[in-house]
Amino acid sequence: MRLAKWIGGALATCALMPGLAAAQARPDQKAFFDLYKQLVETNTSLSVGSCTQAAGQIADRLKAAGYKDADITLFSVPEHPKDGGIVAVLPGTNKTLKPMLLLGHLDVVEAKREDWTRDPFTLIEEGGYYYGRGTVDDKAMSAIWADTLIRLKKTPPKRTIKMALTCGEETTFAFNGAEWLARNKPDLIAAEFVLNEGGGGRLDENGTRQLLAVQVGEKAAQNYTFLATNPGGHSSQPTPQNAIYELADAVKAVQGYEFPVVLTDTTRAFLTATAQRMGGQLGDAITRLLADPNDKAADAIVSQDKALHSTLRTTCVATLLQAGHAENALPQRATANINCRIFPGETVEGTLARLKELAGPKITVTANQPVRPTAIPPKLDPKIIGPMKTVAARHFPGVAMVPMMSTGATDGIFFQAIGIPVYGAPGIFIEKDMSGIHGLNERIQVKALYDGRDYLYDLVRAYAY
Repeated sequence: MRLAKWIGGALATCALMPGLAAAQARPDQKAFFDLYKQLVETNTSLSVGSCTQAAGQIADRLKAAGYKDADITLFSVPEHPKDGGIVAVLPGTNKTLKPMLLLGHLDVVEAKREDWTRDPFTLIEEGGYYYGRGTVDDKAMSAIWADTLIRLKKTPPKRTIKMALTCGEETTFAFNGAEWLARNKPDLIAAEFVLNEGGGGRLDENGTRQLLAVQVGEKAAQNYTFLATNPGGHSSQPTPQNAIYELADAVKAVQGYEFPVVLTDTTRAFLTATAQRMGGQLGDAITRLLADPNDKAADAIVSQDKALHSTLRTTCVATLLQAGHAENALPQRATANINCRIFPGETVEGTLARLKELAGPKITVTANQPVRPTAIPPKLDPKIIGPMKTVAARHFPGVAMVPMMSTGATDGIFFQAIGIPVYGAPGIFIEKDMSGIHGLNERIQVKALYDGRDYLYDLVRAYAY
């Protein structure tokens, strides 16, 4: 789930020109394209796809590059044979340095051929873009990580480099490989820090680079169920006690409630940069809110921007409703799904308690399984952020980099929950509409893909060599 993940606007500009021929001028770029194309064209959607197949293809490429069986772990569980993943290790020469981990996910959101202009599982180059499901989320980064390990195999790093490409990030009810690794194979994926999706860059409508962001922390996604019950009866004799009405009142209570403003080092840094860029009434309101999170007037102004509103607090919203069993009968059951994005440092249980207060005594409120972990965001560690900025200054001169907290969710939360700091790496630029991620006609600018590949390769080298 990539860049909900996009907050903010232009802080600087730098021209970016697309071009397939120029992007694939080097032999190593052609080899990367072959890997990337195979990965995009391997269907890994939950309904009919297979992450296990994609993981096996990556393993074959690693072995062809010289990796031994002992360096590669392919994993799955009997209940979900198609949801497998891969962990690969490039051993370092300096055993006093803790490993780093490159994390990506192989699964993609469903894509129906009849809805797309092009076949979503055929990589198509058109007008300076690659089109296809997963061209961004998250097969761009997953392909780059695998390609990086292949390119680095001939030159042993000082720091051990690990890679985990998993399945299940795009769903909440199937097998999640990242969670499985964190619970069952913590030694295999143990690392000083993780580089993951969630950061990146933003392009304007002209293809101009606006902003680079590194994700430092994310909200936790958690669903809750509101349930109203009633004996029901014949609709010709209605009573005030109606399951639908009682549920509606509870849902409206959620709509009318604002969770309090909470700030972290990451969101303070992001909001400070946003205030400086925006200026005017919004900039002034952000500055006042940073000084006093309880300033309701400032909050009201800042929260008119939906992205900033979600950056400030936990949010909960009704997303699904079901009620009744017949058109001529009083409803016996009415349910609503409440999707919450819980601010770092707050808990599933605390949010449940608040929802129960809002729903009232007539409504049963439960936290849906699976219950995802919550975690304190990592620090703005100069040892991590510093190399990102240094390498970015070479690759994307003049483009400002800011820390941000994702209002969405990634698999990084499972590693963060067991004490491994996770950072959403910058480098891959997408467009303001999120380049069709999770929607129709997902795409990535050709040059943006190859530029991002070069940046991330050099970034890994900066940490490991």
